[in-house]
Amino acid sequence: MDPVRNPYAPGAGQRPPELAGRDRELRQFEVVLERVARGRPERSMIVTGLRGVGKTVLLNAFRSMAIQRLWGTGKIEARPDQSIRRPVASALHMAVRELAPRHRAPDRIEEFLGVLKAFAQAGEEPSGGRGKARVHRWQPGIDVPAARGRADSGDLEIDLTELFVDAASVATDVGAGIGLFVDEMQDIPADDVSALCAACHELSQVGGPLIVVGAGLPHLPAVLSASKSYSERLFRYARIDRLDRESADHALMAPAEREQVTFTPEALDALYGAADGYPYFVQAYAKVVWDVAPDTPITADDIKVAAPEAESELAVGFFGSRYERATPAERDYMRAMAMLGDEPVPTAAVADELGRKPSSLSPARDGLIKKGLIYSAERGLVAFTVPHFGKFLRSQPA
Repeated sequence: MDPVRNPYAPGAGQRPPELAGRDRELRQFEVVLERVARGRPERSMIVTGLRGVGKTVLLNAFRSMAIQRLWGTGKIEARPDQSIRRPVASALHMAVRELAPRHRAPDRIEEFLGVLKAFAQAGEEPSGGRGKARVHRWQPGIDVPAARGRADSGDLEIDLTELFVDAASVATDVGAGIGLFVDEMQDIPADDVSALCAACHELSQVGGPLIVVGAGLPHLPAVLSASKSYSERLFRYARIDRLDRESADHALMAPAEREQVTFTPEALDALYGAADGYPYFVQAYAKVVWDVAPDTPITADDIKVAAPEAESELAVGFFGSRYERATPAERDYMRAMAMLGDEPVPTAAVADELGRKPSSLSPARDGLIKKGLIYSAERGLVAFTVPHFGKFLRSQPA
């Protein structure tokens, strides 16, 4: 069939042609938007799940919903070695720029931009100058002078709280809201997580129309809880997983039917067995199947021909690229996990598999967690962040 007409889209955060199986989460966020619009108290929202289940896609869908309601929005992707101060400043700058044309008092916008600039420029001296503020060359088109005495203390918790309150006030002026969307939220440094939770807590008490919508790995709720005990009540959590059979079939058939292409029931059986319902795998297998199938309807034989090529692409791009990031010691740790099965495994069992003391494996385990390859499912247990990663490792030569 014509590869140019291939509707499937396996990509990092790339929206699939049919966003199937996420109606419940979309409805939940619609409720959040509506409640905030009516001035009712509402929690910020957190989406969690393994790699490849569509967290970033859902986060972007939420942002589109907010934009359709004329909200100001900004998005950041957290990094473990980077403070959120500057990324948050850039994101809120974008959000307020979206609201500014509707504001009747330009002076209020300039006043906020001065606070925003001060927030971005405040921070600790990187070379040991304790207690001193440093001035960054942060000039993203903000021509107003930095304000003094607001959101510029250098203490992120204080500054972020003041900034959020001021941003929410601007949104209130125009009868809208602001959404700050945070991807890879589990990678925010610990102190910054605490500051973000505190700012959201203060905002929830004053009822400002600003919400934080985060996406991260399954252990993100534990990261937030370790930072602030009240985080369990601060956020609305949505855990997303693989698609059920009906949703997976819909993700395949709906875009194909728009191109006058169909699947036989046996082909759908084979595809669900191969992709196991994981959205990224559904798109990856479907894309290859489309390209190799000679005509419609797509059959089980087409799946059989396409599967090795799809698995080869996944082995290189989805699994292999992650495996290559690990050190030799970390690879040994992951292989030992894989030999113990696909469910979360005790760290003590990994040590037994390697014939080592658990304490000697802490650097490898911590390195893998930092790289986002495994996560601590609960105390004493570890699991892969990538579905089918154990199966991939077991298929590799030792």
